[in-house]
Amino acid sequence: MTDQPSRVVEDRLRLGVNIDHVATVRNARVVGYPDPVRAALLAAEAGADGITAHLREDRRHITDDDIARLMAELTVPLNLEMAATDEMLAIALAHRPHAVCIVPEKREERTTEGGLDAAGQQNRLKRLVDILGEAGCRVSLFIEPDPRQVEATLRLGAPVLELHVGLYAELEGEAQAAELRRLTDAAALAAKNGIEVHAGHGLTFDNVAPIAAIPQVRELNIGHFLIGEAIFTGLGDAVRTMRAAMDAAR
Repeated sequence: MTDQPSRVVEDRLRLGVNIDHVATVRNARVVGYPDPVRAALLAAEAGADGITAHLREDRRHITDDDIARLMAELTVPLNLEMAATDEMLAIALAHRPHAVCIVPEKREERTTEGGLDAAGQQNRLKRLVDILGEAGCRVSLFIEPDPRQVEATLRLGAPVLELHVGLYAELEGEAQAAELRRLTDAAALAAKNGIEVHAGHGLTFDNVAPIAAIPQVRELNIGHFLIGEAIFTGLGDAVRTMRAAMDAAR
């Protein structure tokens, strides 16, 4: 499948569901279940506007076969998260998903920790952004809500950035409010310069509303929390509840 259909309602905040940790559970044993592709299809049926999957260097959860199957079976766009390596570039070019989000990656981390240093890796990233864009992929950079990183994204020519909201998700009280202001300012700066704004990492039913209410944010990518909730309520219910919380915030 070379051209994925795009089922997107442009006047509402989009929800991308990350299915990595369905694969984490599967890979705890050498078996074929639970199937992350089945989870992706269920999420789309429940209202997800897109599916996100991170193909890591060590293949700790999502595998190459998962990506191939997602490209073949999805009826919503696939957002491929990847490190800025030649191996991942070749895989992205082979599949040409709707979107590619370049993220930092360290082998020793449990999950993505912090944003990409776009300002410090201009030469390395420019080549990837250009090649992926020419291949028809919507390229985004996963960054901290820092004006320097937003300006670097603009210089690199990436049409989209995804704000790392992990610190906001961990904080409380005035510290969280200060981080929310930082996110709001970064989103406004990006949108002012013509960059589409997404956000993700650590979002839950309890903390999603203030992020969803930032007017310049067009898409939220949420995974670990939704997969955890699915254990108790089912994935469809978790996605629908998140969708309702996002809509209420707008």
